[in-house]
Amino acid sequence: MDGLNSRGKVVVIGATNRPNSIDEALRRPGRFDREIEIGIPDRDGRLEILEIHTRGMPLDDDVELKWLADKTHGYAGADLSALTKEAAMAALRRVLPDMDLEAEEIPREVLNSILVTRDDFKNALKDMQPSTMREVLIERPDVKWEDIGALEEAKQELKEAVEWPLKFGKVFEHMNARPPKGILLYGPPGTGKTLLAKAVATESEANFIAVKGPEFLNKWVGESEKAVRETFRKARQASPCVIFMDEIDSIAPERGTGGDSNVTERVISQMLTEMDGLESLNDVVVIAATNRPDIMDPALLRPGRFDKSIYIGPPDTESRKSIFGIHTSRRPLDDDVDMDVLAERTEGCTGADISAICNEAVMNAVRRLVASGGEPTDEAIAECRVNAEDFEKALGKFGPDARKELKDYGMRN
Repeated sequence: MDGLNSRGKVVVIGATNRPNSIDEALRRPGRFDREIEIGIPDRDGRLEILEIHTRGMPLDDDVELKWLADKTHGYAGADLSALTKEAAMAALRRVLPDMDLEAEEIPREVLNSILVTRDDFKNALKDMQPSTMREVLIERPDVKWEDIGALEEAKQELKEAVEWPLKFGKVFEHMNARPPKGILLYGPPGTGKTLLAKAVATESEANFIAVKGPEFLNKWVGESEKAVRETFRKARQASPCVIFMDEIDSIAPERGTGGDSNVTERVISQMLTEMDGLESLNDVVVIAATNRPDIMDPALLRPGRFDKSIYIGPPDTESRKSIFGIHTSRRPLDDDVDMDVLAERTEGCTGADISAICNEAVMNAVRRLVASGGEPTDEAIAECRVNAEDFEKALGKFGPDARKELKDYGMRN
């Protein structure tokens, strides 16, 4: 490539997805003079690629390629090609029963009936994963905002941090507004911190990476910091992206308080530089949850890293009533069940406690039905209802009195 003899009119083009593994002697002027990064396409790039791959495809009127481009964050060109092929195959499977594959020629009216619809693309999206996120992408949980009782302030903060920059990008650009880089959810166990993160994963159109705190820790020197770097690198590639760190106190305790291995100190230092270092964190939001904010390193809790800290406390009376309504909405209740009374009786209970109370009350009704003897008939099943007595028994197991008894037992021992 760059020896004593001229190579004449010969141009060498190399391609790789691991440029850092190439010998440095090849990456200098005279050999590979130009290095061109072919990155993940943005929204306009995805729209252009989709227009190319659907050029000869019979699309239904309800298919909007702009909508599809908005939904495919982090998708490379090959991913979009596979997505359109999968949608086309779904449309073909729909008309296969009407085709006579033994015939010499398929009727034109059958061919004309093949249309790729919006639902075909929706189903294809469920089965597809962007290749940049294949190692870390999780299956999105089926939790929506309306499935969470109360916590309106926290829900609004999360919408502003994740959904608004996607939906109202032009407004943010015009106002030069910067959404928060990080949100810390803290509060007692069982108040709904992880549930909020599940709702963000379901409702947001962004990619979602879930990291359990202890997963970062590794006994080999440098591996823990590498795991942090790789997580943030993949998030930047597939932006807009949400990184959720559950139990962050396990990897981010205050420096100087750990053991003699100092692994957590190096992990914290790496996280500090990733969240607010020289390399900007564009379109990546970090959401963390903990019930021990007092032991977290103070450097993480300043603006620029975790900009907002939201307290998720025990629900008040109205919130408890709302939570009871959500957990009993699809369960057959007797007329003597009063939500106001249940909300008053569960002072000090968290959302997890209320969920356990409702589930135990349902189990009490099931036990009563099964204990009647023999296999229940369809009529008996249809008439089975959860009554006030079932809730009374459940309150004895999971209500405030049961919690107080557990606490007193711990203090006695």
